[in-house]
Amino acid sequence: MTLVPLVSKEHIDRADLPLIEAGEESFGTLLHTWLAIANSPGMFATYLPFVRAVTGPGELDQRTKELTAVYVSLLNHCRYTTSHRCYSALAKGVSEADLERLAAGDFASFTGRERLALRFTRALTVDHPVTGRDESVTGIDPELLSQVRDSFKPRELVEFVMSVGLWNALTRFHRVMDFDLDLGEPPAAVDAAI
Repeated sequence: MTLVPLVSKEHIDRADLPLIEAGEESFGTLLHTWLAIANSPGMFATYLPFVRAVTGPGELDQRTKELTAVYVSLLNHCRYTTSHRCYSALAKGVSEADLERLAAGDFASFTGRERLALRFTRALTVDHPVTGRDESVTGIDPELLSQVRDSFKPRELVEFVMSVGLWNALTRFHRVMDFDLDLGEPPAAVDAAI
């Protein structure tokens, strides 16, 4: 049972309705996360444009965005977000085999830059919340920060860190909300890793 009720379409605030209807047209369904957010009138009208700005095309290549988003959802053990992120990754050209390798922690077939991105994603998701300032002011190992700084341009880093931060926030939101799946099951090997 979800933590909050899912708002029915006829009760969605007028400020949110145009974007929710556009999303419904795009996905062919009303996503549960949207209907939960609709409990706070006006929030969806700012939420969706922000998500699109962070996840859409930019300086950072889309494959890295997709792989790291799926990885965040796996690290946070969120089946709902994993379903959504796999749906997106597959639609944007990431293979199911790549998703299975990601879920298994087998990064050998990924490029060096992708492996670095996945290490940084893990550090931002798992290590950062438990690393005290006395250990690292940024919460990230200085050596890893140096490697990331040398491998990604500033604009890429902003997109990257914002994307990982967004998916950490959303996986935690989705998981505690306890939504039923609305975009189908993630690939079986990925689902087993959640």
